[in-house]
Amino acid sequence: MNINRLSALVCACTLSLSLLTGCGTQPADTAAGDGRLRVLTSFYPMYDFACKIGGDCIDVTNMVPSGTEPHDWEPSTNDLKNLEKADVFIYNGADMEPWADDLLVSRSDTLRVVEASENVELRTTDGEHEHAHEHEGADHHHGDFDPHVWLDPENAKIEMEAIRDALCAADPENSTVFQSNYEKYAAELDALDAEFREKLAPLPNRTIVVAHEAFGYLCDAYGLTQVGIEGLSPDSEPDPGRMAEVIDFVREHSISTIFFEELVSPKVAEAIASETGAQAKMLSPLEGLSDEQAAAGADYFSVMHDNLAALMEALN
Repeated sequence: MNINRLSALVCACTLSLSLLTGCGTQPADTAAGDGRLRVLTSFYPMYDFACKIGGDCIDVTNMVPSGTEPHDWEPSTNDLKNLEKADVFIYNGADMEPWADDLLVSRSDTLRVVEASENVELRTTDGEHEHAHEHEGADHHHGDFDPHVWLDPENAKIEMEAIRDALCAADPENSTVFQSNYEKYAAELDALDAEFREKLAPLPNRTIVVAHEAFGYLCDAYGLTQVGIEGLSPDSEPDPGRMAEVIDFVREHSISTIFFEELVSPKVAEAIASETGAQAKMLSPLEGLSDEQAAAGADYFSVMHDNLAALMEALN
């Protein structure tokens, strides 16, 4: 029996289990020895999407550990070794992984690279929309685009589609499994999108105040406006002038909630909430899971439902 047929048999036998567990993984420095595709993902949404599409037909290693803020992360020597072992590398693109271009300079000719956001209409840092790859070869700099595309379920579906296509091309014998998994989760994304629309549309307030401006795609999708204490980078603190502006805005518009994120200190949001009588609560940009979320088995869908509940409370 050849290795591809062995892989297909392993996958078929464990498909029902994969729908429960989501993903077959091994330690980061261990290569799959059973014929499954070895997939390396850049950070959590790519990992979760790959697990959902690939199930137990693939062996997935995620580069950014849980509990780590991906904007500040840099690959290690061990990550380079894992890239050398990988059959497929999946990253978001759109400036989310500024280290990716350098990492891929010396990649193997056999490595299949997936830029999941390639077919997504991107927001620029000034809130305009344009396609990322219109800028190939142009004077393009990191930071031109808002990378948080996955927070719109329609964009998440586009990214899952790109991952499906890459896995099908890399492992044709399991393409029916990848297609079936894609159809399952695409339907769940459609249902999630419909639920967001139904529950957010009638709410009287349409503005959210957030720690950093990661929610542009989500706001665009559902007719909301975000006011960021900071811009697209979550790791810098606002100057006193910006703090005063946000405090005045919160008071003037009777904002009830200041949102912070699970992987960033809430102290700035809490300070503004304390000054204005608002409450500070979490709204996840899904850049990664906290250790507690990972231990509880959270995934894209559960966190997005938590986000919806938080938005409904804040905007009501």
